[in-house]
Amino acid sequence: MKIICYGVIKMEEKIIENWAQKNQVEIKIVHDDLSADNADLAQGFDGVSSEGNLPVGASVYEKFKQYGIKQLSVRQVGVDNQDLAAAKKNGIKITNVAAYSPRAIAELGVTDAMYLLRKIGIYQDRMAHGDFTYDKSTISTEIFNCTVGIIGAGHIGGASAHLYSALGAKVLAYDPVYDASLEPYLTYTDFDTILAKSDIISLHTPLLASTENMIDKTAFDKMKKKPILINVARGGLVDTQALIAALKNGQISAAALDTLADETDFYDKKNMLNSLPEDYKELQAMPQVLITPHIAFFTKLAVKNSIEIALNDAKTIISGGEVNSVVNL
Repeated sequence: MKIICYGVIKMEEKIIENWAQKNQVEIKIVHDDLSADNADLAQGFDGVSSEGNLPVGASVYEKFKQYGIKQLSVRQVGVDNQDLAAAKKNGIKITNVAAYSPRAIAELGVTDAMYLLRKIGIYQDRMAHGDFTYDKSTISTEIFNCTVGIIGAGHIGGASAHLYSALGAKVLAYDPVYDASLEPYLTYTDFDTILAKSDIISLHTPLLASTENMIDKTAFDKMKKKPILINVARGGLVDTQALIAALKNGQISAAALDTLADETDFYDKKNMLNSLPEDYKELQAMPQVLITPHIAFFTKLAVKNSIEIALNDAKTIISGGEVNSVVNL
């Protein structure tokens, strides 16, 4: 059995090699993300695994079909960069790793919330100019006095609810799927109630046609005065221009963004500063905004789990078995 892995970074190589040796599978490592330009490298392989946010279009799946490949295991949660319908049309089962380490993403979201709640960015900005004072505008609220709204109470949203609840916060959640096991940590409610009641709003939904720009001007207008917005999910969930306006006019007090709608143009790259998008520059210049380069997942455990789960799924499908992680049935 031969599997090709795209989008591999240096620190992942040893994990992949150990898995290959243990499972007696030949693996080819490719550091570039999967694209139409390098899909031909998969010829002669039985299966494919990939990671990255570059769009993968129909031509890639058409080539895989020609090569007899029947699966693509994505080593991450999000598959919004994949054309699921085109993959299905070409007989390619796409799998993701929905729960490689929900705590990894949840912990960054909570860390960001605490950073913004205590106005650390604003203090850092003042101190950079020699101002070590504090005043009414920078007084904080303690987390146990906050209401946290979780939008999307799946694996990661549920883990976030656990953490916020342990800190003493009141946790509300909106999700079309009810999970009774989360009841000790949160109270289910509707989307508008989340907006109206929450001091901290944390996004944990996939990017779908129904969720794209779900946090837009209308949503900001419905929010409680000056909440904090946390997005460690997908950039396209938030209307960036509406977010900038809400920050400028004080509708929200702060935002933490591990992901941006146009991030594929510059994330995971070394860029010239003058080449960065204007919306990024505008957000980065705000001391009440915290931006990280889509690294909420990046912990030792999460990386190991995402690789091993994805490759196990690939091996199972290649061998004729079934897995529960297919996202384009």
